[in-house]
Amino acid sequence: MSNPKADVSNLSLSTDDKQYLRNLVRWSITTYFNGSRTLDETSIPKSANPLLSEELGAFVTLKKNGALRGCIGNVVGQGPLFMTVARMARAAAFEDPRFPPITETEFSELSIEISIMGPITLCPDTERIEIGKHGLIMQHGSRSGLLLPQVPVEWNWDRKTFLEQTCRKAGLAPTMWEHPDTKIYWFEAYIV
Repeated sequence: MSNPKADVSNLSLSTDDKQYLRNLVRWSITTYFNGSRTLDETSIPKSANPLLSEELGAFVTLKKNGALRGCIGNVVGQGPLFMTVARMARAAAFEDPRFPPITETEFSELSIEISIMGPITLCPDTERIEIGKHGLIMQHGSRSGLLLPQVPVEWNWDRKTFLEQTCRKAGLAPTMWEHPDTKIYWFEAYIV
């Protein structure tokens, strides 16, 4: 389902790299407010760190006063990471169907979190899921839902609740994770 070389378990970014990624989210959203409704990918500020040009998936999460305000991502990389982050920043700000587009006024109040996606594989045993380490994708038929590794920590969920809530995210009954035709994928993410 993803690039097996994109292992993030040993990823380490410098403080400057992390700040670059957060600034990139701000830049992408600010240029939209300044009139550039279509993202000019040739003008995206590039990083000197070649790791940030690797083809990795990423999610951008925006929060206002600790409450989710937008979260969109690509499970797998589609081009360099820095481009994916710039694209997902705009998508989280203006295209998350759960929320109205963010306004320029509220933009300064938002916190930014970036999740760099690791490989996605079938979970061999739900007993091995570690809260705070693994994210989940629940898939049954045409329905699927994803929760990032930090979500169960934020909500103080145990493993069973995490599985149930991932089912709900997919639009499934909470116990569908036990159904033999349901596929459970797991992954790790590096949080910036």
